[in-house]
Amino acid sequence: MPEDRLNRHTIRSHGAKVARTHMHDWLMLLLLVIIDGILNVIEPFHRFVGEGMMPDLRYPLKDNTIPFWAVPIVAILLPIAIIFVYYFFRKDVYDFHHAILGLLFSVLITAVITDAIKDGVGRPRPDFFWRCFPDGIGVFDPVTKDVRCTGDKIVIKEGHKSFPSGHTSWSFAGLGFLAWYLSGKIKAFDGRGHVAKLCIVFFPLLVAAMIAVSRVDDYWHHWQDVCTGGLIGLTISSFCYLQFFPPPYDKDGWRPHTYFQMLADSNIVHTSSHNNDNLYAQHAEVQTVSVRIPPQHDGDNARVNIDGTPTPVELDAAKGTMKSILSMYKDHCWL
Repeated sequence: MPEDRLNRHTIRSHGAKVARTHMHDWLMLLLLVIIDGILNVIEPFHRFVGEGMMPDLRYPLKDNTIPFWAVPIVAILLPIAIIFVYYFFRKDVYDFHHAILGLLFSVLITAVITDAIKDGVGRPRPDFFWRCFPDGIGVFDPVTKDVRCTGDKIVIKEGHKSFPSGHTSWSFAGLGFLAWYLSGKIKAFDGRGHVAKLCIVFFPLLVAAMIAVSRVDDYWHHWQDVCTGGLIGLTISSFCYLQFFPPPYDKDGWRPHTYFQMLADSNIVHTSSHNNDNLYAQHAEVQTVSVRIPPQHDGDNARVNIDGTPTPVELDAAKGTMKSILSMYKDHCWL
């Protein structure tokens, strides 16, 4: 029975209804996009960078091994593609909708937290010297010894956004959610000891870790930046997954919470309809009961009217019988 119901819950049949139910969640996603856009526009805090700090900030200015545009592809589009493949075989719009919603929340909440901390901390990147002085000639305040950058303002602005790593937090937010999702679908923690399932679960995390390593290799981040970014992304992805799905080690960890709630509601409706049918049948049975007045065998008390109408004794017996029938009817109605 559950499989038959599952096959009927497709995007075409139930997609609009499920989306309307979570309309406020989609509006919140839009708000997160706006907030993150604002955080990327505003100027970050310009932390004091003295002349004595320059030896740790003179790493070469390199291009990104993983470009900025590639991060959403790896962290968002790749998990969405895998989620869609699962939907193609199972036709479960509840799983599809909540997986997409949870993934987007994971990435966007992580993005807002990451960019807010970036702007607030303003830590210089390891290549800050060459961003600030592209000609290699340092200029410092004669009193405070703070830098007086001569480079491009946009490049300098980006140089104050080292902590934490956005590439890393985004990657662990999206691929971390995917790892949770896969562990539930393949039942990685079913107690049977199939380590091969863990390899599937760990692969997205390995990809995210390699993206984090590339940020250190490119001298765009310090090691503390990528560790913190990975922790933020993995933590947020865990909260977002468990908001929509049971833990993977749970016996029902292969479906979202709303799927089982839908089945429970359907069973309640089916049971209520069945009870109503039983009450209707009992009501009809009571209505068809005929009243039979028992004959009187006591010759001394028996009285029969000559015209055939019931005697007082027969009327009392009929009243007692009707009371019994009414009592039985009331008992059925309370069932």
